[in-house]
Amino acid sequence: MLKAALLDRLWGKMSERGDFPMLSQSLRTTMAAVKNDELDFTSLVQVVLSDFALTHKVLRLANSAMYMAFGGNITTVSRALMVLGMDAVGHLVVGLQIVDHFHHSVPRRIDAKLELNRTMLSGCVARKLTERGDLRAGEEAVVCTLMRQVGKLLVVFYLDTEWDQIRRQLDAGIAEKDACVSVLGVSYEEIGIEAAVRWRLPEIIRTGMTAYEPARDDESRQAQWMRAVTNFSTDVANLLTAADLPVAVRDARIAELAQRYSRPLNTDPDVLIEMSISLAREEAGDGVMREINELRASADAIARESLVPEERIRAGVEDLRALPSDNALAPALTLASETVLAGLGFDRTVVFVRQNSGTFKARMGFGPKVDAVMPQLSFASAFQPDVFHLAIANSVGIFIENARDPKMVARLPDWYKRSFGDARSFVLLPVMLDNQSTVALLYGDWTHTEELRRITQQEMAALNELSRELRRFFAHAPVGELEML
Repeated sequence: MLKAALLDRLWGKMSERGDFPMLSQSLRTTMAAVKNDELDFTSLVQVVLSDFALTHKVLRLANSAMYMAFGGNITTVSRALMVLGMDAVGHLVVGLQIVDHFHHSVPRRIDAKLELNRTMLSGCVARKLTERGDLRAGEEAVVCTLMRQVGKLLVVFYLDTEWDQIRRQLDAGIAEKDACVSVLGVSYEEIGIEAAVRWRLPEIIRTGMTAYEPARDDESRQAQWMRAVTNFSTDVANLLTAADLPVAVRDARIAELAQRYSRPLNTDPDVLIEMSISLAREEAGDGVMREINELRASADAIARESLVPEERIRAGVEDLRALPSDNALAPALTLASETVLAGLGFDRTVVFVRQNSGTFKARMGFGPKVDAVMPQLSFASAFQPDVFHLAIANSVGIFIENARDPKMVARLPDWYKRSFGDARSFVLLPVMLDNQSTVALLYGDWTHTEELRRITQQEMAALNELSRELRRFFAHAPVGELEML
């Protein structure tokens, strides 16, 4: 359920921006032309010629040093196809279309630009790795390598809230794969495979973009080689672009990769090491490494351009509004909770949902060690003189600036102090239906901050708007769904 909802929302966001349908159609046209061989020679030429920038890139690559022996001075796309072959040019075009799509989709965020450049660098590694072999297989491997990163790129470019949450988990020391599944309910690889299916890329590319597993007996040698190329290229690009990684450590890890992949790539480990490290020495890939370094150097300036908390929360409200009222309640609550978490940089969020018994129980939460205390997070709706009961009787949110003030500590229930005794400040957002009954309560907090944090009036207004938007999902929730969350 969560996986389907996430993928539908992702593709909906892409369609809203108007660039996804265009990319899908051009990729499908390109792959159809490649599959139909001579009959669609003209179609593939037209795909390339329809875009001046694409024409320039195809001709430039066809005349680059790695292809010189095959054609010499190539001045037309038709000649490039004749010399390099339909498959090679077709996959070359697909790779360029994918990269261009993200180039033109990018917001100003530094993390989006860095992830795109890391992907481009992995393509550079794959092309360098395969330049002495079969052109068709080489360009196919480049597409596989780019597609291996597409799932992550789609999240970075189109799901700001979820990406911010993933980054917070990474900062807390959680492995990226685990953080991705925790936040999205689906892996980057699964998203990438879904993209490959929707773009109708061939089976060999869908196979080649997945994780490498040595000594598999159920696949062809070509598939094993393709997986090895894409995984080695991706891992090398990640090492070359890792922040604050000492050169000696980087080179040692590259050497480990070279030993692991030497056999499936049929290449001496020393050759793999030299090729990889040379990409760092020479600013390879049309200046990809140089641009990565420049982006890092100006990271602080670019970061200041990012959305302020109020705007992040309102963006989450718009995402909620885009969901139909009969949408499953769990995805709506997940989106709201992550919006609160990422928008204000909270350490934790929890969603309490009122059960038929009248008890408010924690049904989902994000942040360090939240899962461990979830069973202890509940309270009866019958009045008690504490801040939680004040919140569920209120129509707007409540912000507690200093949860450690003795007067406030006296208003905190024991179950809360046992579980969240490290909270410094927190907010409570009631979700109240038109009949004035509160059906849910959103909680978010800051913990070990050196100074007290505050929520502005504008931010609280945006939070209240978010909780009001949640009403309709509860109003339309099927009988029994609240108990099943």
